[in-house]
Order: sequence, then structure tokens, then C-alpha cells
Amino acid sequence: MGGVPSMFATHGRAADRIAELGWVLTVIASAVTVVIAVLLLIALLRRRADSPGETASDLSDRAATRWIVIGGAVLPALIIAGSFGYTLSIQSAVARPLAQAVTTIHVVGHRWWWDVRYEDHGPASAVHTANELHLPVGVPVRVELDAHDVIHSLWVPQLAGKTDLIPGQTNVMWIEARTPGTYRGECAEYCGAQHANMNLTVVAESPAAFASWLAHQRAPAAAPRDSLAASGWTVFARAGCPACHTVRGTPTAGEEGPDLTHLTTRQMLAAGLMTNTAGNLAGWVSNAPALKPGIEMPVTRATAGELRALLAYLETLQ
Repeated sequence: MGGVPSMFATHGRAADRIAELGWVLTVIASAVTVVIAVLLLIALLRRRADSPGETASDLSDRAATRWIVIGGAVLPALIIAGSFGYTLSIQSAVARPLAQAVTTIHVVGHRWWWDVRYEDHGPASAVHTANELHLPVGVPVRVELDAHDVIHSLWVPQLAGKTDLIPGQTNVMWIEARTPGTYRGECAEYCGAQHANMNLTVVAESPAAFASWLAHQRAPAAAPRDSLAASGWTVFARAGCPACHTVRGTPTAGEEGPDLTHLTTRQMLAAGLMTNTAGNLAGWVSNAPALKPGIEMPVTRATAGELRALLAYLETLQ
């Protein structure tokens, strides 16, 4: 996922207000810094201009006290109180959407990947994907957040603010994209060795395109179309992959790893570590710990022929 997204290049209402707060606080902080620097410079110049025989009694004690009270207590108190009140008003404005959410997405944080579930129509028609969140443009989406292991934090800088994912507690945020596009989300709470490689692809698309994507994701995986892919399914099963992964439409029910039903439709692999290409998939399946140290996915113990068959099967998961 190229580039670091800027929180000031916004494409959603919540992000607009957060960026507004960022600019206001930046301007206030800059102004305070400039004023302090100017006053310090004046004091240094006055000290240099004073005659050697001049004493503190020559200065106006009343004026000095007034500067201390106003500049050291009153103005800072007003600035802090105003900034705090303005921050609270922004937090209140982004706490809830203007309209009712049209869909609900359940996101579970794992070390170090995102489980994304769409369950609006019940568990029987639930869609599970991984590290890629799709949403319709122009409407608010409710996102329920849970953590599987440790505390994580979901942040999509161009669309919304940060919300923590806490084990045993469901937090809620909302996201509304103003324009279609692909945005980067990330974990904003240090969660271990691969924290920096825990990214989320957020795809905002038209309501019609979103509905089409969701319908496709609900479908089970297609059966292998040739003997090589069919033997790849056998390798997949014998290698123990179903212990952690699910491929809907097959007798698999693993939940420790990502759902692989429509693996090749995703833009990225390994939570944004690399683009989803045949070559990268081969490297990931062969030796994932070498690419992302610390993860629980083991090295695949397979011959070259078995690996080719396994990759042929995974390429059918479209």
C-alpha cells in the first residue's frame, strides 16, 4: 500500500472535522510559540541595553506583576479552556453520523491482521474477508470492533478517527466516505513485533458496486476446474491449513487465520505487506515467517510439485 495517508487529505465527514481540529490546534500552538519567542527576544534585548548600574528597583514592579499574571496565568488558562471546549465540540460532532447507518461491519483485530465480517442478514449469509473493508460511498457505515488477543486501534486517517479494539469489549465507530477510492487503514496501538505491518485496505465504492461485491463474496468457493488445482486441494487439506483457515463451500472451519474463500479478489496480502500477485502468494505460502517474523503461520512443508498444486488451487479462490 503505497504512501503514508495524510489526515489532512480528507474524504469523509468525520475526518473533515478531525482535520479541522488539527489545523486549529496547530495554529494556536504556533501562535503561542511565536509570542513566547518574541517576548524572550525582547527580554534579551532589553537586558543587553540596560546600563551596568541599573538595578531591578528601577523597573516597575507593578508592570512586571501584571505581565506575569496576564501572560503566565490568564492567557494560558483562556487558551487551554478554549482549546478544550472546542475539542469536546468536535468529539461530540464525530461521535455519531448524521443519518442512520445502512450496514454494519464487524472487525476483529488479531496479531497481526484484520478479520472483517458482514452479518447484516444473519450468520447464514455472513461474509468473512480479511484485511480489506468495502463500504458504499455517501452513507454512514457502523463498524463494531473487537480484539482477539491484545489491544489494537483502528485508524483510517482520511475517513475517520481512531477507535480502540479491546479484548472482551465491543467498541463502535462509524465511517462515511465522501468519494470513491482506496484508502489505507492501520493499527494505531502498538500490539507487538509486526504492529507496523498491520494495515487495512478500505475500498469505498458506489452502492451498486458495493452490493455487487457483497453478493460475490457471499458465494461459496468454486470447485477446482482442473486436476492440478484438485490435487492442490488435497495438499491444502493434508498440510493442516483447514485447522486455521476456512474456505466456504468446503469442509473447513478454521478461525485462527483469515477466511480464504475469495482470496485472489483482495488487493493485498499479509495485512498490506505486499500486493496480491501470484509470485508474492507463492513466497507467502512457502515461508510466511521469513516475510513477517513472529506470525503463527508455519513454513509449508511441501515438495515443489505439491507447492505448485497448492498455488494452483489457491488461484481458483476468486
